[in-house]
Amino acid sequence: MNTLDILQALPALFRSADLLKFTGNANVFLTRALARGYVTRLTRGVYVNSRLKAEPSLEEAACFVRTPSYVSAEWALHKHGVITQVPTVCTVITLSTAVGITRNLDWRGVAIEYSHISDRLYFGFEARDGFNLARPEKALLDCIYYRYAAPFEGELDLEGVDLKRLQEMAQSFPVRVRAMIGRLA
Repeated sequence: MNTLDILQALPALFRSADLLKFTGNANVFLTRALARGYVTRLTRGVYVNSRLKAEPSLEEAACFVRTPSYVSAEWALHKHGVITQVPTVCTVITLSTAVGITRNLDWRGVAIEYSHISDRLYFGFEARDGFNLARPEKALLDCIYYRYAAPFEGELDLEGVDLKRLQEMAQSFPVRVRAMIGRLA
């Protein structure tokens, strides 16, 4: 198979291990494809097939890097219309422990921040166009859990938030989160 045939067979987002199905030496293929501009390196071992496929959304790429995961906090709140400010950080919640400031990414001018969460708090999201997005209630809870404060508290539009579901979901979180939710709702 030639380079273009291999790229045609690969999805828009792929791992270097995916190349082993097509070529015996993924490193040589990737070095040449990167030099020719056929692929873009997202992070170590993860690439975007930018030549022959439609470019994935930022959220799809962010969730592909660490699985399982979902987009949450301010990014999800903005997508749901709960906050009007456009965030510059896309927070991705994951069960993976490969998180921290050295594991964060910058892509398309947006910082992608990964945060680990325990199994018991990994819920409250729905599948959307190739990635998982937190429901508005869960995004608000995650925001308070990680930031110790509600985002733009005076400007929150809670009209699209199911307050009953918010209270139910909050029962799984620590007391400090439930107390803050009690003041908001």
